[in-house]
Amino acid sequence: MLYWYGMGATGNTTAAIQGYLDELAGLRGDSPAEPVVRSLLAAAAGRLHQLCANLLYRSYPRLARAPLNLQSDDMLSAVIERLMKALRQAHPGSVRQFYKIANQHMRWELNDLARRLDERMPLVALGEAEPASPQSSASQLSPIARRIFQVIDELPEDEREVFELVRIQGMTHREAAECVGVAERTVERRLTRGLLLLRQQLGELSMAEMPLPET
Repeated sequence: MLYWYGMGATGNTTAAIQGYLDELAGLRGDSPAEPVVRSLLAAAAGRLHQLCANLLYRSYPRLARAPLNLQSDDMLSAVIERLMKALRQAHPGSVRQFYKIANQHMRWELNDLARRLDERMPLVALGEAEPASPQSSASQLSPIARRIFQVIDELPEDEREVFELVRIQGMTHREAAECVGVAERTVERRLTRGLLLLRQQLGELSMAEMPLPET
């Protein structure tokens, strides 16, 4: 499945994705969707790979270490498979809606992996002479990080969307504006409001603990 990556790395990605979304929406009931979905995901693969890497290494870094050693290419393959199934039923009408679905499946994939690894670790530890250190064996997010992501999920939709695109997925303000379909200054205002709401809700928690990139 890794051949997807190189196919989507060049060209006007946003316009190409929108073209395939329009084609997908125009399919009649008896027309197969899979060829269009494959072309859509091929066009988006470069961006999806970047988003997978940003989310994995910045927000779930422990999954990239032993014993799982998850790589962004492996994650991309799993997310592509998820999207192949999801897009047979869901036909997003815009690039913005497409990335919302993609981001959701990325989070689901990483959360599923973290949960399964957490379930395995106590069994592995029983066979070891000494308990494994939390740093080397724990796959779950820290309590602080869990609290931060809970508050992010509770942000108003516009602020949450921009925050996730810029601070979690690593898009520039211009890229986020293009994806959402608003002016770059609107992205900046929504991001500022989102950060203010986070600071108000988190209170005593330091924003320095947040496992996210700087803008």
